[in-house]
Amino acid sequence: MTARFDGAVAAVTGAAHGIGAAVASRLAAEGASVAVLDLDRDAAQQVAEALPREHGNDHLAHGVDVTDVTSVTEALAAVEHRFGRLDTLVNVAGGGEHEPTFEDGDDGAFQRMWDLNFLGTVRMCRASIPLLKRSDRAAIVVTSSVNGLMVFGSEAYSSAKAALGSLTTNLAMRYAPQIRVNGVAPGTIRTRVWDRQGGPDKFTPLYPMGRVGEPEDIASAVAFLASADASWITGQMLAVDGGITVRGVPEFGRRGRET
Repeated sequence: MTARFDGAVAAVTGAAHGIGAAVASRLAAEGASVAVLDLDRDAAQQVAEALPREHGNDHLAHGVDVTDVTSVTEALAAVEHRFGRLDTLVNVAGGGEHEPTFEDGDDGAFQRMWDLNFLGTVRMCRASIPLLKRSDRAAIVVTSSVNGLMVFGSEAYSSAKAALGSLTTNLAMRYAPQIRVNGVAPGTIRTRVWDRQGGPDKFTPLYPMGRVGEPEDIASAVAFLASADASWITGQMLAVDGGITVRGVPEFGRRGRET
């Protein structure tokens, strides 16, 4: 594997599990020193200890709650203290919850999903940008979802993820050419969130590529967008989705519709 991130420092939120852990591993394998940031501090430490160090890179584990401004500020201060710089921010932390039908719900689900998925990314970007401005290879990668690009149910979660597309384009224009800002929109990925929901493979028939995604599929796309290979790409949202946004899932739009 090439060392596209040799000498670079990357901070990855949600890096203790799933997509975030795969991103941390991929960036470290390509030479980055990685700050593994997660609410699950113990799991973050385990991930950091297991990351590759073949390029002389070093790694940090630090707890962060992206819904708390103080926690975010402290995490970035720890990154600066340890490494003295930041070149890449990858926002993976987020998640969904069981949502009632739209008409039976209240504001609660929308507020929680907005705070975690949208404002959590806003807080991380805001706290990181002063450090990123010092880098000559600065990049931010935002993790949205195919839910933000098409009708796939879960209105509160999907709306928050859709808003990340606008955030990505606006930040890309505001901070160009100093900082490139792009995003990935994963489809169904094999992570622990599906453990209590019968596994992700039940969605395989929806995907033209004939399988659901693996965390490494997203990590590969993130590594590309954060690297110099994408040096003339900014403001883009890349669907890493096995073709589902091309095919569409119209049955989700019709489900529950009154006749």
